[in-house]
Amino acid sequence: MGLELFLDLRSPPCRAIYIFAKKNGIPFELRQGELARGEHLRPEFLQVNRLGKVPALRDGDFLLAESVAILLYLSRKYQTAEHWYPPGLQARARVDEYLAWQHVAIQLPATNVYLCKSLLPYFSGQPVDGANLQRLMERLAPALRHLDEEVLASRPFLATEQVSLADLMALTELMQESSALGIPTDEPFSCGVAVRWYPEAQEYTGE
Repeated sequence: MGLELFLDLRSPPCRAIYIFAKKNGIPFELRQGELARGEHLRPEFLQVNRLGKVPALRDGDFLLAESVAILLYLSRKYQTAEHWYPPGLQARARVDEYLAWQHVAIQLPATNVYLCKSLLPYFSGQPVDGANLQRLMERLAPALRHLDEEVLASRPFLATEQVSLADLMALTELMQESSALGIPTDEPFSCGVAVRWYPEAQEYTGE
């Protein structure tokens, strides 16, 4: 059996992997599961990832979890275009820097915004907690200002002069948050963070 990707495309890290595989012509079988239905906790999935989380990868007998690890594995195995994960020491370090930083600085607070604005009201039937949403946005805002005013002020993309895995991860995280907050898709993301290749990636996200 060939490469299998276990994804819930409602999850930003899963969408990042899906976009990357599609964009680079990587052949794979999509094993789509829904987190909301608890499909990631079924015995057959736990044989792929005992932690019960998506994304996950199965490549023959090899199993792998965690979105960044999967993206790096795919980029190396399929020798994708160098701009995704550049070979230069310092350029690659910049991509690594963002990928290490974004988990707590972007992914966690952006997920909390999405939960507060969209998922919790949907499942509970209760209105959005405006005060809590404002607090969550305030936790996310400093990281977005840093990206917009310091990082993107000095170069066209988040890590290098070309689109990289850093931009892909940012795109999928901030796209979801922007959608939840009703920010038009042809406008910059919250606090002005703009991923330059958004229209092209939109084809693969269904957003």
